[in-house]
Amino acid sequence: MTAMGDDWMNALLKRVCIGVVALFAAAAIWLPCVHLVFTGSPANFHRPEGLSPKARQLAARHLALWTEPDLKRGELDRMRASNAEWDSMGRSFLVWSLANMGLREPASKAAYLKVIDQIIDETVRLEAQEGIYFFLMPYAKAQPYVTQPARSLFVDGEIALMLACRRVLEEKPEYQRALAERVRLIVGRLERSRLFAVESYPDECWTFDHAVAHAAIRLADYLDGTDHSALLRQWVSIAKEKLLHRQSSLLVSSFNLDGAPLDGPEGSTIWMVAHCLQLLDEDFARDQYERARRELGRTLCGFSFAREWPASWRSPMDIDSGPVIPVLGASAGASGMAFIGAAAFHDDSFLRSLAASLEFAAFPSCQDGRLKYCASNQVGDAALLYATVLGPIWEKVKTPRKL
Repeated sequence: MTAMGDDWMNALLKRVCIGVVALFAAAAIWLPCVHLVFTGSPANFHRPEGLSPKARQLAARHLALWTEPDLKRGELDRMRASNAEWDSMGRSFLVWSLANMGLREPASKAAYLKVIDQIIDETVRLEAQEGIYFFLMPYAKAQPYVTQPARSLFVDGEIALMLACRRVLEEKPEYQRALAERVRLIVGRLERSRLFAVESYPDECWTFDHAVAHAAIRLADYLDGTDHSALLRQWVSIAKEKLLHRQSSLLVSSFNLDGAPLDGPEGSTIWMVAHCLQLLDEDFARDQYERARRELGRTLCGFSFAREWPASWRSPMDIDSGPVIPVLGASAGASGMAFIGAAAFHDDSFLRSLAASLEFAAFPSCQDGRLKYCASNQVGDAALLYATVLGPIWEKVKTPRKL
């Protein structure tokens, strides 16, 4: 019985070993091929002209949010319950997207302008009625702003870029005055600081918000014949000197008014910053994108994602990073913003594999031609929409304008 038992046990172990080896062999063959099911042409996501299928589907959902009040109210209420900033950012990314779409699809420009103006007018009205804190997280009230009267570059910069993008698509006199005043306020605060640093929160300055505000100033110069090129060059020079993380040479994400870093490089910041830098210093923009691609971009079995932090920097998870997957360091926030970088710098291979990850892991839901990602929210999907259509406004502004 003992001999028979030993033989049976040996046979069982042999079968188990064969099964395990077969399982690993199958996985080795199957896993690298899974991405092929979800991988399509980059043109399905972003294309040089016209609207991609993905852009049209995402836009249909966002246009519905602003034409169906109940749908809009439910979506915005859910976002504001988590982060009031997302309300502003969702509006901004959508306006920036629709302005680019109007240049890509002139036949639909009037419909896009109607929604753009609705968003801008409501946003400015809410800011005037409720104050800057309406679009900020609660900790903005924890202490006074150093620079008085209190203003937030986050709010000013995003509204300014909305106004500017709208005017690039089509001029509107009242928005010309509104943009000039917003730029005057931003520039005045930049020039009052020896480091050209402006608060978004009390003694807290964000590179993302500076990049957006400077893009708005650059667009205003294009539109109105003003010239802030010296100021923009000075800010880039200071950023290179004071705001680069020593180990990665990526721009830090936040700093105080004295230029001391508060947070290191973050994937939820750097991809958009690099895109905005294309209007200020193309070589520096390319440098930051390529560094971010090396430090933060990862591809595993054909699926790409972005880390929130480079290996040389660690920080606690926050509302911007969202949950970060251990070991991989993958962040939904950073991965979503990476689409903007990949599209802006025509990195088709990265864009293709990012899109494969999106289709695999973000649970797309498309009903009646309206696409949303169930693992995302309105601001996340609006940023994705922007990635599908960005390009025309930046290219137009880079072309000298005859006034």
